[in-house]
Amino acid sequence: MKTTITGSNLLKIGYSEGKILGLALNIIAEHFKETNEAELLALFKKVKEYPESFLDDAVLEGLAKAMIEEAQPKESDTIALVRNAKSYTVFGESHIEEGARSQMNIAMRLPVTEAGALMPDAHQGYGLPIGGVLATKNAIIPYGVGVDIGCRMALSIFDIPEKHYFGKDAMYKRELIAFTKFGAGHGFKGDERADHEVLENEAFYSTPFLKHLHGKAWSQLGTSGGGNHFVEWGIIEFAERDEVLNIDKGRYVALLTHSGSRGLGATIAGHYTKLAKDLCKLPKEAANLAYLDLNSAEGQEYWIAMNLAGDYASACHEIIHKRLTKAIGAKVLAKVENHHNFAWKETLNGEEVIVHRKGATPAGKGVMGIIPGSMTAPGFLVRGKGETSSINSASHGAGRLMSRTKAIQSITRSEMKAILKDHGVTLIGAGLDEAPMAYKDIHQVMAAQTDLVDVVAKFEPKMVRMADDGSRED
Repeated sequence: MKTTITGSNLLKIGYSEGKILGLALNIIAEHFKETNEAELLALFKKVKEYPESFLDDAVLEGLAKAMIEEAQPKESDTIALVRNAKSYTVFGESHIEEGARSQMNIAMRLPVTEAGALMPDAHQGYGLPIGGVLATKNAIIPYGVGVDIGCRMALSIFDIPEKHYFGKDAMYKRELIAFTKFGAGHGFKGDERADHEVLENEAFYSTPFLKHLHGKAWSQLGTSGGGNHFVEWGIIEFAERDEVLNIDKGRYVALLTHSGSRGLGATIAGHYTKLAKDLCKLPKEAANLAYLDLNSAEGQEYWIAMNLAGDYASACHEIIHKRLTKAIGAKVLAKVENHHNFAWKETLNGEEVIVHRKGATPAGKGVMGIIPGSMTAPGFLVRGKGETSSINSASHGAGRLMSRTKAIQSITRSEMKAILKDHGVTLIGAGLDEAPMAYKDIHQVMAAQTDLVDVVAKFEPKMVRMADDGSRED
């Protein structure tokens, strides 16, 4: 059956009249004639809401760039790049696309760059590649941090043995749906709204810009984003006792969440990226790496806003975990949380630097982190080794094997259901672009970073909820 999507269909999901709408319709006519309409609308809604996620998509890259590209500075006003790029270490080199390498090569030519590294799940992003780690001298790059500021993983391990999970699917599913909310623009109203001390953070009142965002932050507090964000029940296995976490060998029920700072972070990112581009005029190929001097008022404003977004993202996870822990009547044995899409002040080779981890997990010596696979592949609870060549970092997941366009065009709903059934995973929401087959082999990614982290435990997803793609939640 041929696709009959029109401009009015796209207007209903957030598109506006103009160049972007026409470009989207042309792409649909050329590449998606036979694609299921519901799947297609779900895909183009994601492009509208998360264009950065489609910059490595051969078909949709042009549309994504058109949505987020800003006017480029005049060449006469540009800051020159360093002629010879600084060297950097690449982990899992054979699994990394050329686009990510090219972006990292440009980042290593910034006059403020001190060091860099590419993680084994790296792929092309916007500005700094996803999986890119960049250390700079007293400068911060808004697109080196990313749009979803402070995006993170959070894991709660419960006092519930594995055997007590099975047979209670209906209860776990009911509570998962009741206490989570997903997708761009989605939030809570009235008495549903959560309360948290982050709403009293004085940073909200530091600038009129942040004060204006307080209402949006309150309504979305305790919700999750779209794209690859999720809340899932699973089983975590400790092959031996872990003294640090004080958890015995065994298999336990656990809750794993992945999301970020929602509309608050996205608005901050957009505002300060534009500001950085106005103040820091770089050559066209490096324009999206525009940086702010941390000694400037603008740099300090962004630093405060970025940290506020990080605290807010953490609060969202805390609320989700508290609500679901109470709903199932469990006790938390241990909780681990780590974030990416952030910048830290750290010491490297005896000097203070600003370390940007765009889709990379902090892995300093002894630092705990979670590296997920896919909705059917295992994730891993890890402890960092503090490897200097990786700038104390590791991957933040498996990384995509195929673009979102390729996924919805080559994977069928029945194939996705079959692999979910084979792994005993219940899925609520999500589109074909998030199918397990669209991701790299997490075992290969982990094998490429044995020098960076030690595996503490393995997490197996059992019930996954993601942003609704239009399918029914039953």
